[in-house]
Amino acid sequence: MIDRLRIYESGGFDPYRNLAIEQHLLETVEGGCCLLYLWQNERTVVIGKNQNAWRECRTTLLSDEGGHLARRLSGGGAVYHDLNNLNFTFVMREQDYDLSRQLSVIQRACLLCGIETEISGRNDVLASGRKFSGNAFYHHEGRAYHHGTLLIDVDANAMSRYLSPSKAKLQAKGVESVRSRIVNLKELNPAITVDMLKAAMKQAFSEVYGLSLSPAPVIDEARVRALTAHYASEEWLYGQRLPFTFSCESRFLWGGIELQMNVERGVVTGAKVYTDDMDPETAPRLEAAIPDSPFSLSALSARIEQNSVPHARDIIQMLTEQEI
Repeated sequence: MIDRLRIYESGGFDPYRNLAIEQHLLETVEGGCCLLYLWQNERTVVIGKNQNAWRECRTTLLSDEGGHLARRLSGGGAVYHDLNNLNFTFVMREQDYDLSRQLSVIQRACLLCGIETEISGRNDVLASGRKFSGNAFYHHEGRAYHHGTLLIDVDANAMSRYLSPSKAKLQAKGVESVRSRIVNLKELNPAITVDMLKAAMKQAFSEVYGLSLSPAPVIDEARVRALTAHYASEEWLYGQRLPFTFSCESRFLWGGIELQMNVERGVVTGAKVYTDDMDPETAPRLEAAIPDSPFSLSALSARIEQNSVPHARDIIQMLTEQEI
C-alpha cells in the first residue's frame, strides 16, 4: 500500500545520466513509496532494450548534428526527445504498481492544462485522436517503473528525420508516417509550457494518490556515475552485431521481431534478436534457446517451445515461412 509520495526532478539534459538516475531510483525506492521522476533529454533518440539501433534511427545523421543515441531498460519502440518534451517515470515496488492509477495522473495533469485525453491500447495516451504520450514498462526483482513521453512542442521535422521505422510498423498502425501519428499539446493549448505541465504533473500526482509530496532521498553519485558510463558505452548502445548468414523478420499484433542467426556446418553458433515487443523476456529467451541447435525447422521449433519463449507460435510460424 502506497503511503508516501516522492518527487525527483533532473537538473540536466544528458540522456545517459538521466537514464542512470532512473535506474538508481528504481534500485533504491522504498516499500510503500511511489516516486515520480521528471526529466528531459536534449536531441536524443531513445530505443527500446531489444531494438536494432541501425534499423530504428539514422545514427550518423543524429551524431553529425550533435544528437545522442540512447538505449533504455524497457521494451517498446524508438522515441525522439528534445527540450520541448517532458519525460516522466513512476517508480515503486512491484506490489504497489497500478498502471491505471499511474495513467490517470497523466490524464489529470493534462486536464489541469485544459486538455482532455484518452488511453489507447496498453501504452499510448491520445488527445484529439492523436498520440502525445508513449509509455513503456520495466519490472525487475520486485521493483517496477512506468515511464513515457509528454510531447509539448517537440520538433516534428527533427523527429521524422532521425527516426526511420520500418514501413511494416507504420502500416500495422494504419498510418503513413511518424509525424501523422503524433500531436504536440501546444497545438491544443497554445499557452502550455514545460514548466506548466511539470507543475500540473506534481499536482495531479498528489491529487490522484491523496497524499502530499516530499523530495526523493539524496542519490548516490558514485553509483550514478557508474551507471552513466554503462548507458553511454558502445557495448550497451549497439551490442554485438553478429556476422549472420540468416535473417528473417515479421510483425505481429504484439510487435515486430528480427531474428539473425550465424550458422556454421549446419549448426546455429550465435543469435541476435531485435524487437519492440513490450515483453522484455522475448529477445533474451529466444537468443538463449537456439544456439547449438541444428539449423532445421523442427529442431529450432522444439528449442523455442522447450524454453517457453514468449509468442512461440508466432515465431515458429515466421521460421516456417522461410522454408529453411
